[in-house]
Amino acid sequence: MKLKYVLLGLLLSTNGHAADKTIIRLGVQAGGTVEWELPVLQEALKTKSADFELEIKHLANIEAGKAALQSGAVDVIVSDWIWVSGQREKGADFTFYPYADTSGALVVPSNSGIHSLADLKGKRLGIAGGELDKNWLLLQTLANQQQEIDLDAAVEKVFNTPPQINDQIKNGGIDAALTFWHFAARLEAEGYRTITDGRSILQDLGIKEAVANLGYIFKQSWADQHTSALQQFFEVSKQARQTLCSSEDAWHKIRPLIQVEDDLTQKHLRQSYCAGNIEHWGEAEQLAAEKVYVLLHKQSKQALTGTSEQLQRGTFWKP
Repeated sequence: MKLKYVLLGLLLSTNGHAADKTIIRLGVQAGGTVEWELPVLQEALKTKSADFELEIKHLANIEAGKAALQSGAVDVIVSDWIWVSGQREKGADFTFYPYADTSGALVVPSNSGIHSLADLKGKRLGIAGGELDKNWLLLQTLANQQQEIDLDAAVEKVFNTPPQINDQIKNGGIDAALTFWHFAARLEAEGYRTITDGRSILQDLGIKEAVANLGYIFKQSWADQHTSALQQFFEVSKQARQTLCSSEDAWHKIRPLIQVEDDLTQKHLRQSYCAGNIEHWGEAEQLAAEKVYVLLHKQSKQALTGTSEQLQRGTFWKP
């Protein structure tokens, strides 16, 4: 009889421990890099005693993720801090923790005569992301500062989705492509040449620190209640990225998720992905992000950032 009560006590204790764990409802975009990391992350959780459990919610795109976060359907998504600042200006309490600083690139055919921003004059430039794409806004800022070129007026702009931009540059429909990092990596694997990328643009604008452009977004009020679990999640997530960059076996296992067959494209995608790992995120990097905000605010004429001339306080999470 005594043994029966001991076993019952252990069972209740185990169930109580499981109930105490924080459930983090993570919104994951189909085909995105967070989805690549999930197998490694979930495998790591099997061997760790963590204070959280993940509940994965698959999303169609970034906008669907924002809607899910705003409605309370998920707790965490990956998006950019510009959106967070704009939401805080409207009274929301979303905040940002860095995930990656992968950036887009300006790519041309290997035999192209385009070697600088000045060479873009009169050319057909394919732009992924629309008029308010951050790389496009910063590229215009750089062209104006360095060479007093109004790039918006100097090129023939062709806005399209990243896959269509890649198709257009291959069939000669455009002369250059300003596109997202994974689509630029695919072109580079086929011999296309990179003129500049997001990091180089910032450095040429005088911003030397690496600025995270993507991060985990969540409500400050929710984070205050689950700080320990959230910090553990960030640590396990970071370890998953590092594992994919250091382990050939781990990368090989996720190849079906990447949906790319040839080894050379896989190599370029992995290099670009790993180059986006966040090494430092402190006061210097956050001050650099504030400078980027001011540039984007001016170049977009408030259309991207909202009316505030400064990044909103609380945009970056400080537990």
